[in-house]
Amino acid sequence: MLASLWVAVTLLVLLTVLPVLRHDRWWIRGLDFPRLQLALLALLLVPLPWGLPPSVAGHRWAMALISAACFAYHAWWILPYTRLHPKEVRGVGSMTESDRANRIAIMTANVLTPNRQAQRLLSLVKEHQPDLLVTLESDRWWQQQLDVLETDYAYTIKCPLDNLYGMHVYSRYSLENVAVQFLVEDDVPSMHAEVLLPSGERIVVHCLHPAPPSPTENETSSERDAELLVVGRSVAESDSPVIVTGDLNDVAWSATTRLFRKISGLLDPRIGRGMCNSFHARVPLLRWPLDHLFHSEHFVLEELRRLPAFGSDHFPVLVRLVYRPNARPQEGLDADREDRQWAREKMAEESVTPGEVHRPEVAMPK
Repeated sequence: MLASLWVAVTLLVLLTVLPVLRHDRWWIRGLDFPRLQLALLALLLVPLPWGLPPSVAGHRWAMALISAACFAYHAWWILPYTRLHPKEVRGVGSMTESDRANRIAIMTANVLTPNRQAQRLLSLVKEHQPDLLVTLESDRWWQQQLDVLETDYAYTIKCPLDNLYGMHVYSRYSLENVAVQFLVEDDVPSMHAEVLLPSGERIVVHCLHPAPPSPTENETSSERDAELLVVGRSVAESDSPVIVTGDLNDVAWSATTRLFRKISGLLDPRIGRGMCNSFHARVPLLRWPLDHLFHSEHFVLEELRRLPAFGSDHFPVLVRLVYRPNARPQEGLDADREDRQWAREKMAEESVTPGEVHRPEVAMPK
């Protein structure tokens, strides 16, 4: 039993230490994802050595302390996404007439291209009435199914693709300065638009779905990281109210997502409220937050919820925000010199600079 426990503790240490490296190979960056599972494994391993005989007391203490240290390290990353942490974004509180004209509800749904249960998604849209529906992995078949929404959602951005990176936006609100951009990879689009709220205020929405690091797609996380940081840098250079949403193929607690938040200055409404794990919808033991919504300090939160599954491997996520430009300041993460240098290095790896666009396309509202 002693040898088996040491094997388990050694494996735990390796899985904990490897993600600390800033190496971007897919099999290392993939270890950013299961921090919750690794924290639970570490917590399980803390008491197990005490079942060993007193003659190996030194081994018992060593294994217990190492496991406890691993647990503390993983808990540091995931604690902000629990109710034990202070909220980063304030709740809306009482609503005023001005607030009602400044509300925006965004539903983000990775549909899973081969999924054919479009009616279930349409039913969720009908039930929850978002102002913007953002779909990811939507191809022409999905576009044909979703176009029935145009009676109520007259403003659209469409980029149907059959490579798992199609994207659509259906909006009740007027969309202006609309662009479909290929920021890093020639076949991975992002969508950008100004949304005109009922109050007349304009907000900027960026919809992203960068490719993940994986053995079947990109062997490193360079492309994903570069796209996030290009958008993050452009957001930081703007004073406009901003929302960034989509399947970022990265967990909320990874070093890369933290870097994006530092560079962009955007806030995460999940902090202090829960993880809102959106993937994998069919495997409860392997779930983590892949579908995100970040926003500038101009907004307060009315509602954040994960919606029921509709046949995809992702749950849809619904976020309702209220634009309050005169609200008390809200602060997120700050970037230091090392963070800014790391961001520049990541963008340089893909020869991308803020504002550069590959094969730009513009889609006008219908």
